[in-house]
Amino acid sequence: MDRPFQFSGRIRSFQHAFAGIRTMLESQHNAWIHGAATIVVCLAGWYCGLARSEWCWIIAAIVAVWVAEALNTAFEFLADAASPEFHPLVKQAKDVAAGAVLIAAVGSIITGALIFGPRVASLLSSGTSGQ
Repeated sequence: MDRPFQFSGRIRSFQHAFAGIRTMLESQHNAWIHGAATIVVCLAGWYCGLARSEWCWIIAAIVAVWVAEALNTAFEFLADAASPEFHPLVKQAKDVAAGAVLIAAVGSIITGALIFGPRVASLLSSGTSGQ
């Protein structure tokens, strides 16, 4: 049942994707934290004048967290629909999905520390050496 390519179908795909992002932002408080962190990191990167290669790592880290959060959100919705009452296996599955977000977030923090750490250390040392 191959359907021919339709440009309008691709537009609808984007509309569904944006609706999903909106749903995640409206329903997940952790997404707000990720959003705030994304803004702070991007502003800090702009302020510090990150090199293109550093931006690549920062963007990869940001994307990893957002993708993990989006998949976790989708998984939670599906799990709740499949098993509205508590089930220990559903709880375990949700915990694992939340753990994936934590892994991505910790990896992003480490990436940020490797990139911003030397700059912060330099600012701190120049601030104390002038006294």
